[in-house]
Amino acid sequence: MPTHDEAPRFWRDWDKLTPEQRSLFLAAVADMVADMKAKRPFHPALRVKGFRRLPGVFEMTWANDGRALFTYGTSPHAGDVHITWLRIGTHDILQHP
Repeated sequence: MPTHDEAPRFWRDWDKLTPEQRSLFLAAVADMVADMKAKRPFHPALRVKGFRRLPGVFEMTWANDGRALFTYGTSPHAGDVHITWLRIGTHDILQHP
């Protein structure tokens, strides 16, 4: 099972999301987790890709104008994936990661 944590800035962004946006993000994360558990590539609709401006940071699309930035880290459980969520919001977060 993948593990995760969140940067403080992520929580400040989270507080600005609507309940609908939060729900869409959590559904996208569930899809990511399912893909990781199945050891398959992320579904193309998530558009997970490297974030060119910051090496080691990745971008995920969770709605038409919903983006999240994350990094991979070391899980406390051997063999598991660990994600640190950095930012969440609209496309605007990509201007000030």
